[in-house]
Amino acid sequence: MSPPTLPANPGSCSGSTLGLMFRQVRDAMWARMAHELAKAGHDLTFSQYVTIKKLAAGTASVTDLARWAELNPGAMTRLLDRLEARGLIARVTDPADRRALHIHLTPAGQAIWRDVDQCGLRVREYAMAGMSDDERDLLMRMLVQVRDNLLLMDR
Repeated sequence: MSPPTLPANPGSCSGSTLGLMFRQVRDAMWARMAHELAKAGHDLTFSQYVTIKKLAAGTASVTDLARWAELNPGAMTRLLDRLEARGLIARVTDPADRRALHIHLTPAGQAIWRDVDQCGLRVREYAMAGMSDDERDLLMRMLVQVRDNLLLMDR
């Protein structure tokens, strides 16, 4: 797969072209990630991947996970049912509130996360191939600035 041809002056992109570029980058990142996951023998959807990634950082509630994965709580519950059936997550009742559940990775879920995380690191390396450390840092800082600018516009 050869890299796309860059415009002569990438800074001259219109707003709609910028949005399209973000979408294309996101889609290409996930396509490469799906390829890496399949190559490693992991059958995960994007939402399952995002959920496991979030749980790798610690326990979470269904609501938090649904928000993180951009799913409604019902869809998240069904996704968690599938991950639980595979032995990757456990749901534990909150002792202070029996209506609340805390979800965490099981040892099997932690093991798959370690491998899946390596797939993600390979994808990041593919995406940033040919960039110096300074260029990688600059790209990340600029993307954070764009995101924050858009999130803070109406505040």
